Order: sequence, then C-alpha cells, then structure tokens
Amino acid sequence: MQVRLSDYTPRWVQKFDEEARFLRSVFGPEIIGFEHFGSTSVPGMKAKPVIDMMVIVRDIQAVDARNEKMAELGYDVAGDWGIPGRRLLRKGGEERTHHIHFYESDNPQIARHLILRDYLREKPDEVRAYSDLKERLASQFSETSGYSPAKKEFVGELEKRALAWAAASGRYGE
Repeated sequence: MQVRLSDYTPRWVQKFDEEARFLRSVFGPEIIGFEHFGSTSVPGMKAKPVIDMMVIVRDIQAVDARNEKMAELGYDVAGDWGIPGRRLLRKGGEERTHHIHFYESDNPQIARHLILRDYLREKPDEVRAYSDLKERLASQFSETSGYSPAKKEFVGELEKRALAWAAASGRYGE
C-alpha cells in the first residue's frame, strides 16, 4: 500500500464520529465505548489519513460473530493481526480510511494506546519530531512495507517515554 502522508485536519474527528455512529448501529449494546487514537487523533501530527479507532466491547466473541456481516458491508476482517485479544477490521481497501481495533474492556493494549495518544497531545515537541521523521521516511519509501518498519525503533522509544510520563503523572493508575 502506498504511503499517503497528510497534514492534520479536524475532518478526521468527524470521520471518527461518523464511523462510531455506524458501528454502534451494527454492534449495539455490545459496545462500551470508542476511542480515537493514533496519529489522526493528535492535533498538529502528520499522518497517513487512516483513522485508528478503538472499540471497547463487553465480549470479543460478539465481534467474531459479526465477521460475515462486516465482510458483506465491505470491511476486511483481519482477526487479531498479531495482537492477542484484538480484532482488527479495515475499511476502504487500497484507499484505506479506517483501522478499527476491537478490544474487551480489560485488555492491556487499551491503556498503551491511550497513554501514547495523550502523551503526544501534551508534548508538541514530540509531535514535531515524529512528524518530521514521517516526512523524511515518506520521501524515502513510497510503500508502507518499507515506511512502517523504518519508524518502528523511533515509535518504540516514544512509547517508552510515554509510559514513563504516565507512571510519573499517576493519571493512568500506574
């Protein structure tokens, strides 16, 4: 898939809200809540224009039970995609618009994603550094198969700083 890097736009919040309303109509009371995370959730961040959504559900098996329906609705059903307890749906095919991550409410991945998002929202210098890296990598790699692994080390270090920040702030029960 081609790397498509964009400046931040508030339209990403609108796209998140629209998709959340639609998913609520499909999954109903199984959904506990939604969280917008990833680069499109951080004002000022350069991002691939793909909305990362977290859907927190009561029972992950209820997501599995709707796989056929979601595929009929045009979603790519990707299973856990390497993260136990997650269910990933992708929307938009080659012009992907959403990555929808379903987790049961007690999954530890939830906090990891939200801590990184909140850290970036509080740290404009980190946002600039990450955005600059993305621009450099997008000029070097036209495909996500090269772009994504190239930023992995930076993201790992960023996550460590975010986790330390969360522990020091006490905001996340660490």
